[in-house]
Amino acid sequence: MNSSFFLSNRKRIIFISSLILSVFFLAGCWDRREVNDLAIITAAGIDKKTDKTIELTVLVFVPKSAGGQQMGESSGDGGATKLVRSAEGNTIADAMSKLQQEFSRKLFWGHDDVFIIDKELSNEDLRPHLDFILRHPQLRERSHVFISQQKVKKILSLEPPLEGSLSEVLRELAVLKIGMDITVKDLAQMLISDSKAAAVPYIKILPPQSGLGKKQTIAYIVGTAVLKEGKMVGYLDESVTRGVLWIRNEIKLAVVTLKPKDAQGYISLNLRNSHSKLVPKIKNGKWKITLKMNTEDDIIQNATKLAVLNPKVIKTLEKDLVESIDQRVEQALSLVQNDMNADIFGFADAFHRAYPEIYEKHKNKWDNIFPNIEVTIETRARIHRPGMVTTPSAIPNEEVKNE
Repeated sequence: MNSSFFLSNRKRIIFISSLILSVFFLAGCWDRREVNDLAIITAAGIDKKTDKTIELTVLVFVPKSAGGQQMGESSGDGGATKLVRSAEGNTIADAMSKLQQEFSRKLFWGHDDVFIIDKELSNEDLRPHLDFILRHPQLRERSHVFISQQKVKKILSLEPPLEGSLSEVLRELAVLKIGMDITVKDLAQMLISDSKAAAVPYIKILPPQSGLGKKQTIAYIVGTAVLKEGKMVGYLDESVTRGVLWIRNEIKLAVVTLKPKDAQGYISLNLRNSHSKLVPKIKNGKWKITLKMNTEDDIIQNATKLAVLNPKVIKTLEKDLVESIDQRVEQALSLVQNDMNADIFGFADAFHRAYPEIYEKHKNKWDNIFPNIEVTIETRARIHRPGMVTTPSAIPNEEVKNE
């Protein structure tokens, strides 16, 4: 009797203790924030304001209400979808704290896909600003980074005719691989790499079409900004950027148009697949690199009288394609090696991996070594598909050249 009574009390104590302890596991949402309490930032950027201050500008997503009454800039369809605001400060953190004072909601940076830096500010060391972006718990390392020709505040105020906001435009352009695609993480890794040089997509405002307002346009990628030690040291246009992408093994989307010798008209080829590889070599104190490139292409337009099913014609076109690619690569090498002396190709990393001991002894002299590296280009091109129509339909068969 006493034994069973003791056991029942023991079970009762264990049960009550379990209930008390379970309370501590029911507080998982104590720090929750409702969406209605957040100001969701989709794009941000910094401009140089004065010699000592910067201006932080953010693009905030504004959900439409049922009645369509919202604050902010009009989207053209009866309601506002975005809000652009700025604050000045000595640092990004300082400007961010002042920016929060302009909002009744908590600023939320978790959806910030785009970060833009003013060209004027990029002439100074960007590494302190990048340090804050990497340290902030909400700012995304996968955000796409751009350097802009115009002020960030002006760019974020644009009203794209097709997309909902400029953040969507720039994100899609980056994903398409039209030019360089650099994230915050990529930029940080390049600036702390052996070369301490970086390449960032360069954007400017596209002139609006006739009949549209000044803001009804987009910003688009027009080239590449080259950074060294955190500062912008030069600019590469779209054509030279293609050469950089070939060297870095980052070319994904390309249409090459050739003008064959001894033929009227042009032939355009679309890139199917490509691969580039750097092979470093140090011999007798000379630093050399062999750039090996392979490309596979399809003919997508033939505006000549050439019969592209003829193997001899294909071989000639492949040779012309190699010359076109090599020309762009050589132009990129000349500008970056000689004029800018900024190793955005990854040569330093390649030598470090292949010759770690030798590189460690000479890494402090890299600025003297890089411009003098002898680069050998080995390019192989193959044309796989001539297309469904092998000769232009407007050209009579007897005029088609088969030589």
